[in-house]
Amino acid sequence: MSRSSFEIHVTAPFDFQQCLQFLRRSDDEVMHVARETSVSKLFDVDGRLLLGDISETSQGLGIVFPEDTITSAEQEHVERFVRDWFDLDQDVAAFVRKAEADELLRPLVREYAGLRLIGFPDLFEALTWAVIGQQITLSFAYTLKRRFVEQYGPSREVDGVTYWAFPTPETIALLEPSDLRQLQFSIRKAEYIIGIAREMTDGRLSKRQLCRESSDVIHQRLLSLRGVGEWTAAYVRMKCFQDPTAFPAADAGLHQALKYHLGRSEKLTADEVRQYGERFAGWQAYATFYLWRSLYEDV
Repeated sequence: MSRSSFEIHVTAPFDFQQCLQFLRRSDDEVMHVARETSVSKLFDVDGRLLLGDISETSQGLGIVFPEDTITSAEQEHVERFVRDWFDLDQDVAAFVRKAEADELLRPLVREYAGLRLIGFPDLFEALTWAVIGQQITLSFAYTLKRRFVEQYGPSREVDGVTYWAFPTPETIALLEPSDLRQLQFSIRKAEYIIGIAREMTDGRLSKRQLCRESSDVIHQRLLSLRGVGEWTAAYVRMKCFQDPTAFPAADAGLHQALKYHLGRSEKLTADEVRQYGERFAGWQAYATFYLWRSLYEDV
């Protein structure tokens, strides 16, 4: 059966406006168009590009395809993606209960109540974004991602607006580092991203395979990839595998947020940050995400 819209039931706490504010944090974002009350996303379903408009309903989220009718299989694909994107299967109420008992997190879960850990359901996108963001400013990372997507990603124009899907590993595996150097990628990052694409294209790396494994096995497999260190592995577990225990302890933004909320004049040591990770045990990823969110008061 084909249809042009469907709904996703969402369990509280969930605030779509909080999620939209996060999605609007960069004017240079290329992977979605976030508006005041909705977000439009181009879904690549086995090569068919479907534009979905996501908005809030009384039950959770509604997804409308203004230009397409979709099959039940395509609906299942899109729903799975959206559930992972907004982390809708997570028992966030348990995190809130833990955070309410913590003086550092309590004001954050109240200010950003209903915010979900918004991630990257596609493993190649998650790894590529993490590699792009290594050792550069967030604004330049967005610039590089836009160049990368607009150069190699599929697109679709609707009502004068161009929407983009992320480049496939198959496309990027055919490149040479010199191709990405032209977009201002460093030679190392170009090599890392193309190497990851080739591992995925060769069938040696896939999200489906890794989802069957434990967090430790996933972490070690990610670390085996050239260009992936502790921070990147933890970040990808957090943002792609919805692992609430993932903790990017070396993250500069995390250190900055902890320093600010603790009223510290000096940097925290690595041991101090790890101790905070133990304090948030079981929900390190959500604690990190809410601390990151507190750095973006202008969104």
